[in-house]
Amino acid sequence: MAKESVSPSNTENAKNWLTSVRAYFIGTYNELKKVHWPNRVQLIAYTGVVLLSVTIIAIILWIFDSGLSFMLNWLTGLVT
Repeated sequence: MAKESVSPSNTENAKNWLTSVRAYFIGTYNELKKVHWPNRVQLIAYTGVVLLSVTIIAIILWIFDSGLSFMLNWLTGLVT
């Protein structure tokens, strides 16, 4: 026999779910209003610092990787 109506517990769960989703988005919006957003000059400066840092770290890692690769090739050349 099919149910004629939705049970009260299902409607309560749906209402609670919608209420919690709404509360989540309201809280997120309120937190985003508190964020200090940088202006254009600060954004360009911060981006430059990040790009420069990433470049320096990439170069350092490349140097270490090349050195270790050279040493391993040298050691395997001695063995064979």
